[in-house]
Amino acid sequence: MSLKKIKNFGLPNLNPAESLQQMVSAYTEYLTIAEQEKTKRRDIEAWEKEAITRINAQRDLVITYLDRSFDERAENFRSLFDVVDDALVSGDNEQLALALHSITEIAKSSPFKDLANLTSVRAALNDPNHVWEF
Repeated sequence: MSLKKIKNFGLPNLNPAESLQQMVSAYTEYLTIAEQEKTKRRDIEAWEKEAITRINAQRDLVITYLDRSFDERAENFRSLFDVVDDALVSGDNEQLALALHSITEIAKSSPFKDLANLTSVRAALNDPNHVWEF
């Protein structure tokens, strides 16, 4: 093959300088996009850490609420059963009926009922000024 045929082999309008410029431009664009994607990944990782921290804090708060709620219920049951014992010993049927009624009412209620409305719980969790009463 002659040099002229090799030079134009299948690409009659090939401009080497323009080709080099396109490769440099494509590589520069690649570097820019790669850096943008690294930044996006770092942002996502930071958001992920923040979200996990927030979720863990909310979880701890709910667990604390439930622990204290169950502790309070247990103490209420203990106190009421002491009243039942005293009423049985003294033969005070009115006191016995009131204590048993209170035990039944506490047993009917659930510490989970306040968590049923997740919207209000989420709003309370997100409100830094919300006061939690246990």
